[in-house]
Parts: sequence; C-alpha cells; structure tokens
Amino acid sequence: MNKKRALVKIIILFFILIIIAYFNITYGLHLFEKSSDIDKTILLNLRLPRAVLAILAGGSLSICGAALQGVFRNSLVEPYTLGVSGGAAVGVAVALSLSLNKIFGVFLLISAGFLGAILVLLLLYVIAIKNYKLDIKTLLLIGVMISFISSSVLMLILAVSNTQNLHGIIFWMMGSLSNAQNNLNIALGCITLFGLLIFYLFANKLNALQFGYDKGATLGVNVEQVIKITVILSSLLTAASVSVTGIIGFIGLIIPHIMRKLFYNDFRILFIASFLGGAIFLMLSDFIASKIIYPNELPVGVVTGILGGIFFIYIFRKEKRA
Repeated sequence: MNKKRALVKIIILFFILIIIAYFNITYGLHLFEKSSDIDKTILLNLRLPRAVLAILAGGSLSICGAALQGVFRNSLVEPYTLGVSGGAAVGVAVALSLSLNKIFGVFLLISAGFLGAILVLLLLYVIAIKNYKLDIKTLLLIGVMISFISSSVLMLILAVSNTQNLHGIIFWMMGSLSNAQNNLNIALGCITLFGLLIFYLFANKLNALQFGYDKGATLGVNVEQVIKITVILSSLLTAASVSVTGIIGFIGLIIPHIMRKLFYNDFRILFIASFLGGAIFLMLSDFIASKIIYPNELPVGVVTGILGGIFFIYIFRKEKRA
C-alpha cells in the first residue's frame, strides 16, 4: 500500500477516535454552565478514566489479535483462543465466590485474574513444547480445550456461589468498564504501550512469516523465537486487559480482520491501525451499552458480542461470494 494513503487512513482513524471519545465523555453534561461542578466531577472521575480504559483495553486486544493471526497465519485466531482469558475468568470467579474483593478491594480481583491467566500460559507452554520448540497445532488445540475446561469450572463456581456473589461473577464475565480507575489505567497503559512497541519491533519478521515458516527462515527470521514472543506477549496483554475489564469478545477477531482489508498485511501499519480500530470499537460499544437501556447499563461485552457477530457473518458471507 502507498505510504501516503496509509498515513491518511491512520490520521482519519485517529480523528474518529478523538471525536467518539469527546462525544462519549461529554454526552449529557453541561460543562460550560456555572452550576456544572457535579458534571465536571463526573467527567474527571468517571467518564474520562472509563474512556481511557476503553482505548487501552480495545487497542490491546486488537493488536494481540493481529499478532496472533499473523504468526499462526489464520484469520480465525484471537486472543481468547489460547484459553488465557478462561484462566483469568476462573481466577476472578474464585476470588468473587470467596468474597475476597470485599476484604482486599478491586486490586485483588485483578491480581487473581492475572494469576489465573499466567498459570494457563505456563500449562500451554509445558504441554506444547517439544524438543525446545512450540508445536503450533498442539498449542491451538490445547488452548481450545482449556477454554472449554475453564467454562465448565466457571459453571461449577456459579452453581455453588451464593446469590450475592453470583451477580458479581456473571456481570464480570459479560465484560464491563466500570472498574476504570486512574491507577489501573496507568498500569494497563504501560503494559499496552510496551507490548505495542515490542510487536512493532517484530513487524518485519511477522511480514516475512506471511510467506510461510520455511520461507521466513530462509529470509533470516528466527521463526521459533517470533512464535514464542508473540504467544507470551499476547497472553500477558490479554491477561492484563481481561483482569480489569472481564471478558469482552470479538475485538481481537474482527478488528484486525477489518484493518487487514484496509491496510493489507504490512504489520508496521497494521498494529497501529488495529490499536486505533479496537479503541474506536470498544468505546462506541460502551456508549451504546450505557445508553440503550438508560438509566440502567448493559455489560459492554454483550454489545461487542452482538456487533462482532454481525460483522463476522457479513465478512464471512462476502468472502464466500468472492
């Protein structure tokens, strides 16, 4: 793709993100009136941190999806395919069922989710490693199986939890940005920007792998190293995001797919575009979730699931016709 055209599209995505963010955080507020102190408090303490979390979580899941689809050369792979999100969900569900969050606060939930995801990552690595090399097919298969096992464990936890804890577990499983806090955003922002930087440094190597693993090796790419770093880094970024927001599906599957149509397979551009696209999609979904049944609020994962499913069916049918 022509670099100037790609840059113009990136700038357009950036301005779309700014417009949606501004509309999202200021909608219904009267910031320029004398009696707007309450509105300013809502803006700074609730809506702005929530918007920042939407940008970080949506962008993080999207770049993970782009990286995994590139390294596995499969457009149906997403961050949740490896079962890391299932491990995070089990960790948080255990903490909620034991009411540990009431004792230690929201940071305990995030730590429990991150710990569950790390344990799944270690399990994947131990099972899929053969002669110091990751077996791609085994990795994907075990990841899918761990997702099923995690779902069963979650059902078991739901079955034995009391009514009060049950509501919290279900709401978290459906995804929410209600845990947005400045300190959490700073931590997630550092992790996300670090991941984006590392992925960007490996962009040319991922470009080479699109011609096949053997061809990539002949071009001087350490295929095994790229696969390991991509899987580990994607798992850590997904774990961090899921631990804060819960399970928010389809972003890592749909957005990289759409961005690839707009920017092709140049990962130097695709990572930036995917980050912006994921941020836009999650922020727009959060706005819909918070307003569609106002004053009540839908979990944002419900909206991303519906919109993502519709997008996926549309793209699948369009490609099938082509």
